Order: sequence, then structure tokens, then C-alpha cells
Amino acid sequence: MEWLTHSQTGFQQAARYLLGMRLTLVVLQLMTIAVAETMVTLAHRAEALIVCLTYAVAATLSWLWFTRRPPRSTAAVTLVLTLDLLLIGAWLYLTGGYTNPLVSLLLLPIAVAIILVPLGQSIAVTVAGVSIYTFLVLWHTPLTHEHHSANLAQLHLVGMWVTFAITAAILLLVVGALARRLRQQQSQLAEIRETRLRDEQIIALGLSAAAIAHRLGTPLNTMTLLVEEMKSTVTGESYLADDLSLMEKQLGLCSGHLQQLSTAAMQAKTSQLETLTARDWIMRLRESSTLLWPGAAIEWRQPFPGCQVAVDATLDQAVLNLLANAVTASPSWVAISAREGIGGRLEMIVEDHGDGLESTLAGALGEQVVSSENGLGVGLFLSNATIQRLGGTLKARVTAEGTTMIIDLPIATDSNRYQGRST
Repeated sequence: MEWLTHSQTGFQQAARYLLGMRLTLVVLQLMTIAVAETMVTLAHRAEALIVCLTYAVAATLSWLWFTRRPPRSTAAVTLVLTLDLLLIGAWLYLTGGYTNPLVSLLLLPIAVAIILVPLGQSIAVTVAGVSIYTFLVLWHTPLTHEHHSANLAQLHLVGMWVTFAITAAILLLVVGALARRLRQQQSQLAEIRETRLRDEQIIALGLSAAAIAHRLGTPLNTMTLLVEEMKSTVTGESYLADDLSLMEKQLGLCSGHLQQLSTAAMQAKTSQLETLTARDWIMRLRESSTLLWPGAAIEWRQPFPGCQVAVDATLDQAVLNLLANAVTASPSWVAISAREGIGGRLEMIVEDHGDGLESTLAGALGEQVVSSENGLGVGLFLSNATIQRLGGTLKARVTAEGTTMIIDLPIATDSNRYQGRST
């Protein structure tokens, strides 16, 4: 498979517009010859028709070249546009030179060059166009061997109007379309750049978390061995045995969290996704939240949708981070609900009665690391980044009654296991 560079893709997309422009010029030249023949007898009609045919063939070959094997360098594009100027100049040379009202068609290849090629090469194309116009002023063949002053004057005036209208239309359709496509590509590049910067921040945080998890593994194992040894030496002191049992459970819980962290990192690295129903996924989150916050007043509003979703451990952790924020802000009441939205989306809603996010953060939710009194301030940022990585969005609504977090995720289908997932 042959990979195309960004410039090659742009030339490939511009080929259709260039073909349309060139064929329009050929048709305009043929129509001009036909109209002129009704009023005067052209001196070089056959030669002008041959140039039109040559231009049409060159336009078709250039289109095939750009679409099938787009050039790797802008120099080739500059040469093709210069060839356009030469063919247009040759046709003008045979049809009156600079007195031909269609002489302003020389501006079209220059306009395209300004968009497609760098400044230095576009200047070269412009100089070539001015040189061809100057040549037509100094040397050109007469339009007719006969004297038809009145007819020539009328033909020139009509031709000026037609040339202006056609040039304006071509500039609007061809050059305008190319400019809009370039603006779209620039917007896409800016979005990709922002996503890349955000991913680099996530990778840095992930590497730090993995390093900390690795360093914590050895002391936890040491503490587990010490607890087991202390339990074997404690006799008759039930309160110490109970404390050691509780410590052993807590150490086991810490080891389990570290294991989950390693598993989540591996799944994120290999992009492994698990497809299951939204009901089963939310029930799994409910089980995890019960283990983490057994005394929290969390209301799970059933029924939950039965649609399919593709999730991984990082998404579970992202939702649990949001739930932890809600439980911390509103220990007395937190509500979880889910519904199928329009356009094949799943909406998961987390509501609480706490102070929640400040209104200043609601507009740029999770776009940057924020300060936090109870934590490191990265939970919301990582949750939003994880949800976006899997094709979803995170929105917040802050009112006097509390905060509502809306997690919008795509629904998995058989043809596309994960709609909207970014690659």
C-alpha cells in the first residue's frame, strides 16, 4: 500500500477542481471561435482548434496524473500551471493576441498557483503570466485578414462582458472551493494538534502513575509479610488480631487497586475494548462503587438501556472518578441514570446536591488540570480526556440545586463496534 503525504492528498483533492476549470476554459475557447466565425472569418481557425484540443487532452492527462499518482513536490504542480499559461497564451496568440477580450484568462492559473504552491513558485508563475501577456502585446497574429472594424469592435465589447462573467464564476467555483478546502484542512490540523498535546499530557500522567504503582508494589508486599508474621506471633490479644486482620484486608485492597491500574494501562496500550450492554456495564460500576463507598447514598435509577457499548477499564475509572467527586460534594444524595439519546448515543447522567463545579469551569470542562483541595486536581481532566478518546463527550450543568454531569457515549453496532471512536 502506498502512503500519501499531506501535500499529495491536497493535490489529489484539487485535481477535480482543476479539471473543471480547464474544461470550462476549453469550452469557452470553442464557443468564442464559433461566435467569432458568425461575424468575421478567423485567420487561424484550424490552428486555434488544434490548441483547444491539445489543452483538453493535457487537462485530462493532468487529472489522471494527480488522482492516481499525485506529485510529491510542488515543483511539478508549478510546471503544470505554467503549461496552462503557455497553452492559453498560444490560443490567444492565434486569436488576436492582447486584443482578444479573453486575455484575462491568464489570471486563472496564477490564482490557482497562489493557493496550491509556495510563495516563491507562485511568484514564478505570476512572472510567467506577465511575460506571456507582454509577448502577446509585442507579437501576435491578426484575428482576420479582412477588415471588419465595426464587427470587431462589437465582438470585443461582448467578449469583455463574457470574459468577466466567466472569470468571476470560475474564481468563485474553483478557487473559492480550493480555499475552503484548505481552511477545513487547517482546522482539522489544529484539532489534531490540540488532541496530540492533550494525549501527551495523559501519557506523562500515565507514566508517572505506572512508575508509582511499580514502586508501591515492593513496600506493600513487605508490609503484607510483616502482618502475616505478626499475626502468627499474636496470641490471646483479640484486639491486635482484629487490627492486623483489618490491616491485611486494606493491604489486599491496595494491591488489588495496583493490579487494576496495571491492567488498565495494558488495555489502554493495546486499545482493547469490551462490548457489553449498557445495563451490565452500569451494574458493574454499581458493584465497584459499593465496594469503594459502602456508606454512600447513591440512587441508581433503573431501568437501564439494553443497548451495546464498547468500554475498557480506563472508561470505568473515568466514570468512577466523576462519581467520587459527586459523593465528596454531596454525601447525602447522588443519583445515577441512563438513557438512549438521539443519533445512536448513550447518555449517562450523574446528579448531586453539592456546590459542584464553579460556573467558570463549566464552559471549559476537563480541558485543563484544575486546583483541588482534596486531591491532585487531575481526575476531571483525565476523565474528560478518556471519554473523548473513546468518542464521547462530557458536559456539566451547574444550578442552585447542584451539579449534573452528562456522559455522552456512542453505541456500538455490529458493523462498527465503536462508532465515533477516534483513531
